[in-house]
Amino acid sequence: MTITFISNYINHHQIPFSNACYTLLGEGYHFVQTQPMEQERLSMGWNTEGEGLPYVCRLYEEEEQALQLIMESDVLLAGWSNREDLVQKRLNAGKLTIRISERLYREGQWKAISPKGLVHKFKEHTRYRKSPAYILCAGAYVPSDFHIIHAYPEKMFKWGYFPETRSYTEDEYEQMKPEDGKMVDIIWAGRFIPLKHPEYMIRLAKSLKTKKEGNGEVCIHMVGGGEMEEELKALAMEYGVEEMITFYGFRTPNQVRSIMEKSHIHVFTSNHLEGWGAVVNEAMNSGCAVVANVQAGAVPYLIQHGKNGMVYPDGSYEKMEEAVCYLLEHPEERRKMGREAYRTITSKWNAQHAAKELLRMIEGLREGKIEPAKEGPLSPAPVISPGKMYDWMMKGEGR
Repeated sequence: MTITFISNYINHHQIPFSNACYTLLGEGYHFVQTQPMEQERLSMGWNTEGEGLPYVCRLYEEEEQALQLIMESDVLLAGWSNREDLVQKRLNAGKLTIRISERLYREGQWKAISPKGLVHKFKEHTRYRKSPAYILCAGAYVPSDFHIIHAYPEKMFKWGYFPETRSYTEDEYEQMKPEDGKMVDIIWAGRFIPLKHPEYMIRLAKSLKTKKEGNGEVCIHMVGGGEMEEELKALAMEYGVEEMITFYGFRTPNQVRSIMEKSHIHVFTSNHLEGWGAVVNEAMNSGCAVVANVQAGAVPYLIQHGKNGMVYPDGSYEKMEEAVCYLLEHPEERRKMGREAYRTITSKWNAQHAAKELLRMIEGLREGKIEPAKEGPLSPAPVISPGKMYDWMMKGEGR
């Protein structure tokens, strides 16, 4: 079997999955990169480690080979590549194509009423509803968006991003998260931009300083940088909480993970504009009890409220603070959620498991049958409207 994955460029969120596919398929797996990585990503600590990978083919340097792979592979995995023309050519040839997509309407499904937009979506998606075309939904709100345009009926499956998965022995796990009752470490990681709401953490520090929750000290680790950095530091000074917060600036993925491994709670405050949020995978894999906004794409797929983390609705600061305080006041629940979060990633939501499930499903598709997974990656993606997602999760239906 030959599989080619086409996307704009390979990065540390895609490399583990590609490595897993390469382990299973050897020279039968290829990744076509359509453009070099932007300088903005490089300045954030992302690197170009994809340059040394044997399965990477660069469209802008090896065009003939790349075009051949796209058209002649048994399966094309089509991520966002800015080369829809190449994907369309394969679809028009009736060849098995599996899209990997985030949301169509992040800013609101009301945008679906645009006649021009609907024509565009029909050409890219809807007209292939009866073709050998399927979609892996990188986010829990993706199915609802595609349902609106009547695309991929009964052919939408859960998916996501699969950063490096780390495994720890029992001793390693215990040593990296000391629980002495005196200090609780809370981490927030990402770009300091409005959609990610890093200002919530400064506000949280002010509230915790007043409440002194948990009868212990709290240290908030702010990892990242961006346009709001000076504003956040000034706000910390204004609130008198600068001693509670450490600003790290941008760090490499490995450095971020090191801080997560020592932290007890991870707070994820991104709003509905966050397509996935791979930092949630990383924090769960690091054994953090995660408090996350339900509006971000990864959250309903990865978190079961009260079991392996906590979610809050509608980007509400008040509900976020309430969840964090609960974890501070209930250390045993915090520990249990962190361990269950770790198990969620190491047992299901990881690159190796996803690659095996994908190959299993592809074998079935080539034989004319669909056999989705029972849970996790490649399980059927339910169509839940954004406004009903939180209630759906509170009923315990999110898996």
